[in-house]
Amino acid sequence: MHGRRLEKILTGTALALVLGLSLTAPAAAQGPAADQSAIEAQVPMPESANLPPPSVADVTPAPETTGSTAIVLPDPPDLPPPTFKDVATPAPAATPAPALPAPAAAAPVIPAPPAAVVNADQPIRDALREFIGSNRLARIIDRKSERTAVEAFYASRDYAPMFVGTDGATERGKQTITHLRNADADGMDPNDYPVPSIQAGAAPAAMADAEMRLVESVLDYARHAQIGRVHYSRVSADVFYEQTAPVPLDVLSKLAASNKVVDVLNSYQPPQAAYKALRKKLAEVRGRKGDAPEVIARGPVLELSTDKRTKQIVLMSDERVPALREKLGLPAVRGDNFYDKPLADAVAQYQKEKGLPATGKLTQQTVDAFNGKRHEKDDLVIIANMERWRWIPRDLGKAHVVLNIPDFSLRVYNNGATIWQTRVVVGKPGTPTPLLSETMKYITVNPTWNVPPSIVYNEYLPALQQDPTVLKRMGLNLQQRPDGSVHISQPPGEANALGRVRFNFPNKFLVYQHDTPDKHLFAHSKRAYSHGCMRVQDPTKYAEIMTGLGMPGSSYSADRIKSMFGHSEIDLRFTNQIPVHITYQTAFVDDAGHLQIRDDLYGRDARLLAALKEDRRQAEIPVARAQPSYNRPSVRLPNGVGNDGYSSGQSFFDRLFGNPVRQEPAPQKQRRAQQRTVTAR
Repeated sequence: MHGRRLEKILTGTALALVLGLSLTAPAAAQGPAADQSAIEAQVPMPESANLPPPSVADVTPAPETTGSTAIVLPDPPDLPPPTFKDVATPAPAATPAPALPAPAAAAPVIPAPPAAVVNADQPIRDALREFIGSNRLARIIDRKSERTAVEAFYASRDYAPMFVGTDGATERGKQTITHLRNADADGMDPNDYPVPSIQAGAAPAAMADAEMRLVESVLDYARHAQIGRVHYSRVSADVFYEQTAPVPLDVLSKLAASNKVVDVLNSYQPPQAAYKALRKKLAEVRGRKGDAPEVIARGPVLELSTDKRTKQIVLMSDERVPALREKLGLPAVRGDNFYDKPLADAVAQYQKEKGLPATGKLTQQTVDAFNGKRHEKDDLVIIANMERWRWIPRDLGKAHVVLNIPDFSLRVYNNGATIWQTRVVVGKPGTPTPLLSETMKYITVNPTWNVPPSIVYNEYLPALQQDPTVLKRMGLNLQQRPDGSVHISQPPGEANALGRVRFNFPNKFLVYQHDTPDKHLFAHSKRAYSHGCMRVQDPTKYAEIMTGLGMPGSSYSADRIKSMFGHSEIDLRFTNQIPVHITYQTAFVDDAGHLQIRDDLYGRDARLLAALKEDRRQAEIPVARAQPSYNRPSVRLPNGVGNDGYSSGQSFFDRLFGNPVRQEPAPQKQRRAQQRTVTAR
């Protein structure tokens, strides 16, 4: 027992001496870490003695003594005594221990460099990078401009996917797929915009493929929505609209920046109120297709008649009257089957809305309209018209004119509201009025009619062969140029074919709007009689409206326009050019919210619907069409046909829209002087 006790005392004394030596050494100023190293270097401890450092509770201060400090250590565990090799003999216990130095200042903390960011979708990014850089991209996206946009877009975002992720389709991808699957709401075919199957956990290569296929469908959708699925040249040669396709990079950037895919994709559809109204009607018509509407039976014509003897109205009785009242929304009258005046008036209004003669008689044509047999495929007619709206400029103009050929009507709009409308006469099916958008630049009062070359060579010259006096009797002048070509014109006057006013919006088809001496044509329900130009029922009022918009502050009233009638052309040039849109709306929604269907006057619905069934890549390709020619071949005039004077070398287009300056005959004295000069030579 005394031996073990002695070992403990010696061990404690040795530790105290070593601690005192370490505190007095110069290296002690290096801090706690250096202290610990010094101790370990001078006092090697057995491995079994690796104990935790003593806590504050284990260090008990000794009783206070003058000039010295005593340290009492706890009893060490029962270990073999250490071997002291390099430890010097301790100083006498009476020697005071030096004071402990102040702790060194803490070294500044240097943050560790940030760890590299690892994207959860990095495998998909890598697959996209490889996909876009390979030939596989061209197999899906065949347009070079779109491939270039895709490459730039994904490179700018470090190839982060937009529609797919590790968990399958992203929220943006889900919205996009849903919208493309419902493309038929805008009269488009969802099959034109296939969507891939995106499965969570699919291989990165499969995800990259799905991303690119969805990109291709989105770009096709945006392009078709903005400029049409079918190029207008595939339908007719007499259609021309300036079109601007969406920029592919803009489409992708807008989708990436928005959380509302529907808003972005809908922004490429036509913004016009007329288009949006048709979109709603398409949904209504499709919703009614499954219903079996009540049919008005065939039968005799019902009408109001007057007894010749008594002069009283005779009412016809028919069992179809109750069903007819219900169709027209009239109140039912129990036991009353009489075709009375309120019912006849309602039938007349319905006929007017449907473009039928508004006679008030229940004809078989009217019965067919009630039963839908004339328009069994109203949804297809609506789809054709929605497609044509995609051809028209997005911005119709703050003030603009819309002429609807199948409806034989013209409307003037300002700030989104109709401010005036009138009836028009349009081209015959053989000489149709073209579709176009141009700007009205001026109005001509007392216009000269420069006969279009087509009429000159197809109609008037053959007539001259039969009757050399026909042009003179019509008040027309013929001029033959040195090259043998012929120009025919009619001077201003009340008999002029253009009437008293012409409305000029220069265009490649050489058509315009004008007055006419044939006022009786406006009483007809179908008014297709012209060679392509448009005759306006009330031209002076139209001129008042248009000068008010195009020449603000000019105060050209209808009466003032009339006071200018004479035999000299007067041009009223606009300071604000007004857009004029010639359209072909066989389906439209009227001001009362009713769907109106008109006859396909030129057969353009049928051709457009057929083109919509073609391969989508083929349907988008323009077709080369013969363009209007102003060249006039040389002809030999029949005997007896005189020349009304030398014709200037201006083209017909310049004569028509360039406001040419007439050649005035030189004064008599000047001509004689010129003659004398020539003679003198």
